[in-house]
Amino acid sequence: TTTNATDDGVVEVARQEGVEWFRGSETDVLSRFAGAARQAQAGIVVRVTGDCPLIDPQVTDRVIQDLSEHAATCDYAANILPRTYPQGLDVEAFFGDVLQRVDRMAQSPTAREHVTTFIYSEQPELFRRRNVADSQDNSDLRWTVDTAADLQAVRIIYEALDLGARVAPFPEILAYFRAHPEVAALNAGEKTWQPVTKVS
Repeated sequence: TTTNATDDGVVEVARQEGVEWFRGSETDVLSRFAGAARQAQAGIVVRVTGDCPLIDPQVTDRVIQDLSEHAATCDYAANILPRTYPQGLDVEAFFGDVLQRVDRMAQSPTAREHVTTFIYSEQPELFRRRNVADSQDNSDLRWTVDTAADLQAVRIIYEALDLGARVAPFPEILAYFRAHPEVAALNAGEKTWQPVTKVS
């Protein structure tokens, strides 16, 4: 979390629960990631974001497995290069030493805030990247929560599938959205910042 006093409560909960924590800059998220990875001595770092409440552990594992299986020829694996999963199932995995190199090299405010844009958008030629694509293109769906319309759609799915009590796998959530296009339409027109993503 950040070094801001407003996040003291987060650290207190972590202490009470026996969870390790790290504090860093609010605006320089890349340095915070790198510091947390150093503290944890992380060999592999996985990035999922807090605005993605429908993240699927199996999709996450698939990206990690792909990175691990191609360790000799890959620095970074993700499922967004290009996107085939719904926006909101974004997973990135990379080696700890790659993150430290990015932290030393990246200068732009965008790279410092968004952690991995230096790898796949600003200096992609410096990194060996892999994309983990789904068998079908469901990139038309939006499962992230950045706007009021996003929140409305996710609240409906949480209630319909009782997600407060369990984690539903991606195929189950996908089936619901495809069977209820009116829910998918709630936030279909929403746009949030997305960097250029490609694999060379």
